[in-house]
Amino acid sequence: MGRLLIGSIVNIRKILLLLVVVLGISAFFAFDLGRFLSLDYLKQSQAAFAEVQARAPLQVALAYFAIYVATTALSLPGATIITLAGGALFGLLWGTVLVSFASSIGATLAFLVSRFVLRGSVEARFGTRLAEINRGIERDGAFYLFTLRLIPVVPFFVINLVMGLTAMKARTFYWVSQLGMLAGTLVYVNAGTQLGRLESLQGILSPALIGSFVLLGLFPLIARRIVAAVRKRQVYARWKHVRPARFDRNLIVIGAGAGGLVSAYIAATVKAKVTLVEAHKMGGDCLNYGCVPSKALIKSATLAHQMRHGSTYGLGDATPAFSFKAVMQRIQAVIRAIEPHDSVERYTGLGVEVLQGHAKLTSPWTVEIALHSGGTQTLTARGIVIAAGARPFVPPLPGLEDSGYVTSDTMWEKFAERDELPRRLVVLGGGPIGCELAQAFARLGSQVTQVEMAPRIMLREDEEVSELARRALQADGVDVRTGHKALRCERVDGEKLLVVEHAGAEQRIAFDELICAVGRSARLSGYGLEELGIPSGKTIETNEYLQTLYPNIYAAGDVAGPYQFTHVAAHQAWYAAVNALFGDLRLFKADYRVIPWATFIDPEVARVGLNEQEAKERGIAVEVTKYGIDDLDRAIADSEAHGFVKVLTPPGKDTILGVTIVGSHAADLLAEYVLAMKHGLGLNKMLGTIHTYPTMAEANKYAAGEWKRAHAPQQLLAWLGRFHDWRRG
Repeated sequence: MGRLLIGSIVNIRKILLLLVVVLGISAFFAFDLGRFLSLDYLKQSQAAFAEVQARAPLQVALAYFAIYVATTALSLPGATIITLAGGALFGLLWGTVLVSFASSIGATLAFLVSRFVLRGSVEARFGTRLAEINRGIERDGAFYLFTLRLIPVVPFFVINLVMGLTAMKARTFYWVSQLGMLAGTLVYVNAGTQLGRLESLQGILSPALIGSFVLLGLFPLIARRIVAAVRKRQVYARWKHVRPARFDRNLIVIGAGAGGLVSAYIAATVKAKVTLVEAHKMGGDCLNYGCVPSKALIKSATLAHQMRHGSTYGLGDATPAFSFKAVMQRIQAVIRAIEPHDSVERYTGLGVEVLQGHAKLTSPWTVEIALHSGGTQTLTARGIVIAAGARPFVPPLPGLEDSGYVTSDTMWEKFAERDELPRRLVVLGGGPIGCELAQAFARLGSQVTQVEMAPRIMLREDEEVSELARRALQADGVDVRTGHKALRCERVDGEKLLVVEHAGAEQRIAFDELICAVGRSARLSGYGLEELGIPSGKTIETNEYLQTLYPNIYAAGDVAGPYQFTHVAAHQAWYAAVNALFGDLRLFKADYRVIPWATFIDPEVARVGLNEQEAKERGIAVEVTKYGIDDLDRAIADSEAHGFVKVLTPPGKDTILGVTIVGSHAADLLAEYVLAMKHGLGLNKMLGTIHTYPTMAEANKYAAGEWKRAHAPQQLLAWLGRFHDWRRG
């Protein structure tokens, strides 16, 4: 009730303020006050104004100041004439002082009015776009405002109103405006002191003067380049004595995971001389420990599940007979089948020099490589890309080392040694990796307990998605324990136990194997970051171009963040490689606007862009359209009639802000939305696209149809009904 009352009061204030502004502008035009703001009137009245000013200088100055503030605050035409009047009445010094402060105060008032009256409605309609603009304003807003203020070709009242819609602080807007408008103020006030010689306002801004303003406006850009060059010189100062006169390579890439492989591939494609260094296995985590082996495991587990539920398809239920060792051997066979895509031989054939060894940065241009074959090789390069990946995070639980555990990195090798499936398995972690492994092993026959400290699994997804995932895992036999905090591991009479705390009480969970799946941390040590002083926190600190402290050293993939996905690492690699090779000509900002991801449980969960909980957290108004896959013909035919497609759009518009899909092949279905969002296609375009029948992809078309149905022009349809009634006679 209190919020409604406050909201009503705010709305009343907005209406009153808007009414005052409208009345002020209306009075200006109704009483033709603009006739007093012409050059001819000012010249004719100059003597009279001077006489009044001589009798009461303070009162005239205050009245002039108030009129100027009101004119700029209401965004009325005539500020130029009033500025000239300031020069004519008060001279260059005092005229400049009065105009400078009055114009800045008036501009700030216009800025605040725009913010108070318009910003809420603009955010509601263009929240996502405005959020992107605000990030730029936070970073460079003062600089761009200063540049705009220096160039009088841009109408200042437009700048005032538009900046009010952004997140720029009022005090920043004021002082930047005060400084930025000073040069233009001096020009116009000085012209006012020579009022008798002016024949037209165009005479003030001659082509030469406009050119001067443009050059003045370009000065901050030039100054910014100079500042960047100075900073670059400072960063490299302690290394200048070791900077090579010539370089061995154009690019050195550290790490042969997704980010490193793509970086090296791009460099070789554009005929750069590139060396790729890998300390362990080509293909990195995804091929050897992550995406590939886990999906191979999931496939085997899915088939075992389908065999147990053959009656769903009109067949007989059957208990799958299998060797766990054979399942693990199949996983290794899948890895070997994909290995050639990421092999030394393939990349050597593409023109990449591949060195297997441990790389360490010894200067901003020098990499020392301890080769596995023996010896050390030192190479220099103009550009370096760090793509060292991440490793599983192991929580510091007392007794964990003694009890033993595996991670997504070590489990494949250790489990390959087992003849039997782990009978009792604890999965520590309720994120995507933990959920995938918990369900897969449960379907194969393990007694799985999943432990998650948070109140629900898959915390980044909407609550309904988390709940659906929990029910799916429980249906496969997983004991999902959310709100349980792992405290320690114990051994009692030879039995391994995980001690957890829930609702203030301790519980003990017996296990044969424990998988740590609580996240991954970037590999930040051991290859020279510390010695070079490159800042890092959870990841290496980079700018929007993926540059580190040293502009020629870039980071991509898990070491750069903010997303730990193979496809994002490959995406970043393009920017890192191109910027490293061509950055002296042009730098490209990494684009994170449309990032998809998926969790490969059954049913799959796939998402791109906003979901409901993120929209709520950010205060972005959205309209939710939902289509239930239980109504889809192909899903019914496949006995996969569960899940949904949920699309977020701005109220009343078909622009796609985000999509969550839960169901069979959700990750594949998501691709259409990723394409649409990337290229600005809305739901109307999707609805007008032919989708093959019967396919799961029709779910996307039907979701668009749900949105269209909700926005059907009911009044027009009613009239059409009457028209058809009339046609029938």
